[in-house]
Amino acid sequence: MHIDAPLTIALPKGRIFDDTLPLLARCGVEPLDDPQTSRKLILETNRPQVKLVLIRASDVPTYVQYGAADLGVAGKDVLMEHGGEGLYEPLDLGIARCRLMVAGIPDADLGPGRLRIATKFVHSTERYFAAQGKQVEIIKLYGSMELAPLVGLSDLIVDLVESGNTLKANGLVPLEHIADISARLVINKASWKTKHGSVTALLDALRQAVAAG
Repeated sequence: MHIDAPLTIALPKGRIFDDTLPLLARCGVEPLDDPQTSRKLILETNRPQVKLVLIRASDVPTYVQYGAADLGVAGKDVLMEHGGEGLYEPLDLGIARCRLMVAGIPDADLGPGRLRIATKFVHSTERYFAAQGKQVEIIKLYGSMELAPLVGLSDLIVDLVESGNTLKANGLVPLEHIADISARLVINKASWKTKHGSVTALLDALRQAVAAG
């Protein structure tokens, strides 16, 4: 893999970061510092032209859109909320898989009126229900989504579901499937042009790493 232009890759802390590192390692890119113990937010790698920046998951598309990073890895849920402006999304990395679902209390009487939906995925939820011609009131929450229907704050929730165990433990059930979610590689459109050789070299190497499982 020939990289001659400097590349900055934005990675979210947590699960996606942990799952992306082995893919990068198969491409010959490894951080010099131990990510588990280092407090640095910019990590140099064994490839002098490649560095990693660690940021909040929801900020990855913004960093890439504005060119603060050439490439990034973000969950499809984050990209759906962001809208994807200024980004190419050429590769599904096949990691951090889950589903974006509508969930609620089993057999709840939802009635004919306007539903209240609790979620942190405001734009995705708006688009989903608008496509069905339903008017909803969206209540933005940042966590403990399952609590909202139990205390009467909302009729339904929209949240990420992996195993479904958290829903089940709180007496909720998945009701409607909105989207399959996984981590995607995104590329800044200007970097795609100005650093095309280096960007495509890394993209091709990642494609092979994903295909190799």
